[in-house]
Amino acid sequence: MPNHLVIVESKAKAETIGKYLGSDYTVMASYGHVRDLPEKGLGIDVDNHFAVEWALPQDRAKKVVADIKLAMKGADTLYLATDEDREGESIAWHLLELLQPKGVEVHRMVFHEITEDAISEALGNTRQIDMRLVEAADGRRIMDRLVGYLVSPVLWRRVPSARSAGRVQSPAVRLVVERERARMKFVAAQYCDLSAIMNAATGDDSRSFAARLVEIAGQPIATGKDFDADTGLLLETSKARQLNDAEADALVGALDGAVYTVTSADTRPFTEKPKEPFRTSTLQQEAGNKLGFSAGRTMSIAQGLYERGFITYMRTDSANLSEQAITAARIQVAELYGKQFVPAEPRRYKSGRNAQEAHEAIRPSGERFRVPASVRSELSNDEMRLYELIWMRTLASQMENARGNTATLRIGAQAGDEAVVFRASGKTYSFLGFRAAYIDVSEDDPSAEEAEAVLPVLAVGDRVNCSVLEVSPHSTKPPARFTEASLVKELESRGIGRPSTYASIIDKISSTRGYVYKQGNALVPSWTAFAKTQCLESHFANLVDYRFTATMEEVLDKVAAGEAEAEKWLDEFYFGRDTPGLKQLVSQENLDTIKMEVVNSVFIGNDSEGIPITIRVWKNGASLHRGEEEKCAMPEGVLPDDLTVDRAIEILAKGTIGPRELGIDPETGLTIIVLTGRFGPFVQVGILEPGTKSKEKPKRASLFDGMDPETITFEEALELLSLPRTVGEIDGEEVTAQSGRYGPYLKKGTDSRTIGSEAQLLTITIEEAAAIYSQPKQARGRISKPPLAALGAHPETGAPIVVKDGRFGPYITDGATNATVPRGIDPAEVTLETAVQLLAERAARVDSNPKRTIKKKAVKKKAVKKAVKKKAVKKAVKKKAVKKVLKTAAPRLAQGSSED
Repeated sequence: MPNHLVIVESKAKAETIGKYLGSDYTVMASYGHVRDLPEKGLGIDVDNHFAVEWALPQDRAKKVVADIKLAMKGADTLYLATDEDREGESIAWHLLELLQPKGVEVHRMVFHEITEDAISEALGNTRQIDMRLVEAADGRRIMDRLVGYLVSPVLWRRVPSARSAGRVQSPAVRLVVERERARMKFVAAQYCDLSAIMNAATGDDSRSFAARLVEIAGQPIATGKDFDADTGLLLETSKARQLNDAEADALVGALDGAVYTVTSADTRPFTEKPKEPFRTSTLQQEAGNKLGFSAGRTMSIAQGLYERGFITYMRTDSANLSEQAITAARIQVAELYGKQFVPAEPRRYKSGRNAQEAHEAIRPSGERFRVPASVRSELSNDEMRLYELIWMRTLASQMENARGNTATLRIGAQAGDEAVVFRASGKTYSFLGFRAAYIDVSEDDPSAEEAEAVLPVLAVGDRVNCSVLEVSPHSTKPPARFTEASLVKELESRGIGRPSTYASIIDKISSTRGYVYKQGNALVPSWTAFAKTQCLESHFANLVDYRFTATMEEVLDKVAAGEAEAEKWLDEFYFGRDTPGLKQLVSQENLDTIKMEVVNSVFIGNDSEGIPITIRVWKNGASLHRGEEEKCAMPEGVLPDDLTVDRAIEILAKGTIGPRELGIDPETGLTIIVLTGRFGPFVQVGILEPGTKSKEKPKRASLFDGMDPETITFEEALELLSLPRTVGEIDGEEVTAQSGRYGPYLKKGTDSRTIGSEAQLLTITIEEAAAIYSQPKQARGRISKPPLAALGAHPETGAPIVVKDGRFGPYITDGATNATVPRGIDPAEVTLETAVQLLAERAARVDSNPKRTIKKKAVKKKAVKKAVKKKAVKKAVKKKAVKKVLKTAAPRLAQGSSED
């Protein structure tokens, strides 16, 4: 009996596919990329056609490859069934390079949904590895490494608080910073209009409706769009009239007893078309707007739905539906809503610019879609909500247009010597069409409130009554901060990055790098983000230029289509042609032109004396300055657009007040004071006179979060100065509570454990400390970091499950088993259910190899020597141009393969 080996990317996918294949098929997982650029060193020979030194990234990858090689010994056929996109194609090629199969037929197997029919069809329609896609994927990886590895050290030296530069993350940070700059620059304008509640004076239709003043004496009333955001004044091109409070009040008085008459009544039919089925980016946007999901959370849930066979592949730029999917949607629409909701011809959608090559739109899988109610028991709450969203959008995309009428009334009256006009508008639906299944929600739709307004039927000359007339004051609003959903939309509209990477980009600039933080759902840039962006704008302009970044994506698309060569493009990017290349930009000559005091200073404005107010960014925070004389630590919680010159002067006044005396220290007899330094407020024992030098530093203690230097008491200061505090003894060893660089912790000999809050330093008991020390140590020899998230108790063991940040990235632990958080999943969005599943998979892998720990140690010692001194170097020497290397795999696939 023949033996077939199928390689996919994840264990969950392997389990699902395994159910559809016979016993003569073995399905294994590669667990993502099996090779990558080395962790240390550039790994790219820029002078040798950008040849790459590929390496196995972790011991896990070595074991995965070893297990696959072992399974391949008894196989007749190898199916490389990784995802059908550039990354999946690259993984397939790297697997082939590592496995070097001999006497085994090799096939590239692709599918975009995991159903029995789809897998069967994929087995019958295999192809060769598409080396164009591999070249595009690896070309992107090489360029990202060049930017990250060469530019990041420049940032570290010139912007100490910056952690990294990235080809896509840096323009994304710039977008958030530029939006905040616009908000900081914004000047609000105040204006008024009149709002009224009216109803027909005669006839049977007496329903009330809202109307708004739009015109006085033939001149339109100003609205927000008529004002200059930078000055708060009317635009020079505007012909509108700005009403102030007094004028509006006077107008209300003048209209007392006025006669209101309909001067025009306009009714027009309209049609609304359904939106296209979801692509990756539109799914992230809509899940953010409708479900409140982050981009990372959306992709994590979608990944699980795909791997378990509920939806098609979730990383796609395409809005197309297959003929099978169109038929399934039309049949289901007729069954659920009626034949009148099915259009005469199927709807077909075009993909946007730069759409990648694989996949159709994201939709329910199969030739007959499962209605949400039928799968409720199989899905978690989040999975159910996302599946239902995808299902509804897919059906709606194949439904009839919504139809209705829009009505507009203009109502005139006389206010003294001036004629005024009010306007009322609304719309009614005569046929819901796709809206019966799905209503699109836009976070910036200004017409949402009046969309469903129904007006009475009135004709020109009809009189109306005004029951309410009041002044409506308005203030122009600054441009809204980006949310994750709107940032994804902006990135896509500018062609920056690709939808498949948006979730990881947002995670990098927020959770990982700390350039952006959330205020509610809004993304706010840190002061470090300002400094980083200023440095890149001044000295690495191309790296944050939106058009340049989009052009690089377009070139990658051409490489994938076989219309361009990666090496030629990389050569121009690195060495330069018409403009300086990356090599010149990271040279010492350019580095010397970067002035730290300039790029790390954010200008706020000049005070009344013309003295500049600035923020200066440091490695561990920021300080506020007025000229060169006055300065103080920048307090947390002040948003950049809230830091006006007046607010800055208030903060400086508080921060630069001399030390406040709290009382006399009973132990030393010295005065205890509270003062503010570069890193925030603290208490100190003794007063140092200016210019005094002392070998012994005075005892100090930082204030806890939430403590105010203006209100802290003498007793609270004594408690702070009492730290570190002896808690008691455990097994004869003293336990102390201390505050360190990474927060509050307990110390017992050399064993340190993080505790939850600073307040616990003063209250924790020896019994509570003993309970903490009874738990397994997670990071030997290091102070453990606080958990990123506490998920709850394990349903079987009752042990607490938490997400932590470890040396090699975030991981999940229940105290007995550690499981890495898969790439692309936001650690903050991991659910208890997902965590339990990952822990079970990890435990199963460990149990299946009881000697793993011993072997790992032995292999590790040898691997370090051999990998570095023999294998890695040897391979690096053999590597040639990317283009040449990537073409070597194609001939080996010729035997036993079929081409599309």
